[in-house]
Amino acid sequence: MFRLELRVSPYTFDQLVAAIKDDPILQNNSETAHQAPVEEQLAVVLYRFGHDGNAASLQGVANWAGIGKVTVLVHTKRILAAVLRPEFMGKAVRLPTEEEKEEAKQWVEDHSGLPRRCNTTRACRAWRDGWCFVDGTLIPLYARPYWYGESYFDRKCRYSLNVQVC
Repeated sequence: MFRLELRVSPYTFDQLVAAIKDDPILQNNSETAHQAPVEEQLAVVLYRFGHDGNAASLQGVANWAGIGKVTVLVHTKRILAAVLRPEFMGKAVRLPTEEEKEEAKQWVEDHSGLPRRCNTTRACRAWRDGWCFVDGTLIPLYARPYWYGESYFDRKCRYSLNVQVC
């Protein structure tokens, strides 16, 4: 159930909490106003990011967590500030080595369809330097776009944008 709701294992959740718990934005020295525990704030944000449609709306997340909509926004802002700090990113994100990049580039070249799927060999070789692609992320849209709306209808029977990051 934990993995279904937050989209991470309990172990990963605990590791994330341990990594960000001392971040200044998650500390509160006020005697009059208290801040929710880091575990609660992280759970709200992971739930929000792990769902779509009505479940991911501010009201849906607030109902799930038993908090107000503004509190969902505050938790999101704090957690994102903590994980986007250079100190956290330096520990949590490892960029590929030159050897790993070269291996990925070779894979792209080998699988780009030379010359079978290309109009020109030169066009496909241009993809070789795209060593890091993330493809297939669907960003759901609230409604069908007015212009060429049918083009946005995806395999999950909803309107969305498909994002590719290079």
